[in-house]
Amino acid sequence: MGGRTMSRKINKTEEQWAAELPQDVFNIARGKGTERAFTGQYNDHKGDGEYVCACCEDKLFDSAHKYDSGSGWPSFYQPAEGVDIEEERDESHGMTRVEVLCRSCGAHLGHVFPDGPKPTGNRYCINSASLTFKERG
Repeated sequence: MGGRTMSRKINKTEEQWAAELPQDVFNIARGKGTERAFTGQYNDHKGDGEYVCACCEDKLFDSAHKYDSGSGWPSFYQPAEGVDIEEERDESHGMTRVEVLCRSCGAHLGHVFPDGPKPTGNRYCINSASLTFKERG
């Protein structure tokens, strides 16, 4: 994926995150929760810009890579150019999946599945509560 940017590492306690974040964002991004399908603010969002981490505002995804997967969550076929998303094996809820996290602050974003469109074949299925949208320009 070309040149990746070096991420900063943000170390805060769960108490600090809880004091700074809205409860729904904290539950999902810090508590590894999941919003209900088709309820997130960015599922049908069509804006032109970047999706950044709701916890630390580091760039994660570009609207140019967003597509409608029909899953009920914002879906991207790749992270934004130069962004290195952290991936971890997730065996919760009786399934084996690949969890994706913000490399800078460790926020839970969602999961990546190998059933996306070309050119990558990946579907980054992301919780809206883990994202903030920044309009381009």
